[in-house]
Amino acid sequence: MQPDQSPSLYERLGGVYNIATVVDDFIDRIMTDGRLNKNPAVNEAHHQVSPPGFKYLVTEMVCWASGGPQRYSGRTMVDTHRDLGITQDEWDAFMDDLHRTLVKFQVPPQEEQELTDIVESTRDDIVVR
Repeated sequence: MQPDQSPSLYERLGGVYNIATVVDDFIDRIMTDGRLNKNPAVNEAHHQVSPPGFKYLVTEMVCWASGGPQRYSGRTMVDTHRDLGITQDEWDAFMDDLHRTLVKFQVPPQEEQELTDIVESTRDDIVVR
């Protein structure tokens, strides 16, 4: 980091280990959320993926998107969610789960907002019209 640069979101979140800890809780939360799993396609998808592998890819994505050195190696959001028929209500439940996890880990408001903005930027690739 240059002396005149402010720390990246990745650095302010504490790097890969802190991000992985938060992602671990978040993925456990969404995998068992009845608001999401009432959608049969989402429920099936949740039971077809390896939770550790899913957590790895989400950690990789959050690290990359927040300015870390990692590179996301998974499929695009469109490809991953195309056939799931995710509704706005399900998106709202997903975002509620994210908020609950960030509150649990006492992520400061500025970093929570920046992370939420990153996640919100994927909505159009995930939610059905």
